[in-house]
Amino acid sequence: MVLKAIVDEFTKTAEPIGSKSLMLLLEEKYSSATLRNEMAILEELELLEKTHTSSGRMPSNKGYRYYVENLMVRELDENIITMLNEIFYSRQLSNEEIMQESCRILSEMTSLTSIILGSDAKYARLAHIQVIPIDSKNAIAVFVADDGHTEHKKFVFDDTIALDDIQNCCKVLNDHLKGTLLTELKQKLEELKPILKHTSNRYEILFQAMMSAFIKFHQNDTMYTSGQTKMLYQPEFDDAVKMRKFMELMENSNVWRELSNYNESLNVQIGTMSHQLDLKDISVISSSFAMNSEEKGKLMIVGPTRMPYNKVISLLEYVAKQLELLYSGGKG
Repeated sequence: MVLKAIVDEFTKTAEPIGSKSLMLLLEEKYSSATLRNEMAILEELELLEKTHTSSGRMPSNKGYRYYVENLMVRELDENIITMLNEIFYSRQLSNEEIMQESCRILSEMTSLTSIILGSDAKYARLAHIQVIPIDSKNAIAVFVADDGHTEHKKFVFDDTIALDDIQNCCKVLNDHLKGTLLTELKQKLEELKPILKHTSNRYEILFQAMMSAFIKFHQNDTMYTSGQTKMLYQPEFDDAVKMRKFMELMENSNVWRELSNYNESLNVQIGTMSHQLDLKDISVISSSFAMNSEEKGKLMIVGPTRMPYNKVISLLEYVAKQLELLYSGGKG
């Protein structure tokens, strides 16, 4: 009871809790001396720790872990569910746009940093190529993967290449490359060169343009981030060096894929450490969602260890469930 009250209050205020403050937080009445004794025992168990600047105590990483595993009560507001459902079941948004919007909303609702890891290039497959003419010399090709990730490539051609030639080229590619792993597109395209030769006498230009687009497509893992700067407002990150290190790591998808490399559907890492990330004041909460039969996406909230775990975990699990339903074609 004492530990739960201290964790709940400290996540709100970031101020160490003393025995007199604790007396006001508990429904049952205990003396200040009794509470000091209980807090001392929790400190001996390494569930609380004492700061040098205050007589109060704050949760340790071990204390947060005990709270998450034994004391936390999940909490999700119905108004938030309504707001999220409006996004998930909007017919105007593509799967990719919904992931981007989900990432933004998660960050706004938690005031923390959110990350969604979608396709890992080694698993994603080409679903479709579409060419959209702009005028007689310009066109945009849209490449779509089976996880909803898209890339756009603008082509600028001289007068000797007709839009029909581009469309015929794309038809050949769709007929022969649909379902191909993105990492194998370059090799498969090379094999199609003799067939493409019959689509246009300028097929070499088309071939090189498509090759450059495919290379870019399969090298980009799907990663959406939102709210990186929200860490600036957390007292734990008023150290400029620590904040700069964190911002640099936010650009590296390999860090977050490593941290999300687990089997369980929910993972809570408190005081996160990896060979690329050593920030003891950071927690990373991850939840997975199935994107297809081969691959799972990962939804992550990153913030200080002092975060409202009950609300964050409940929200993360709900969004992950809805994303999984979205990819399976169902509804919650």
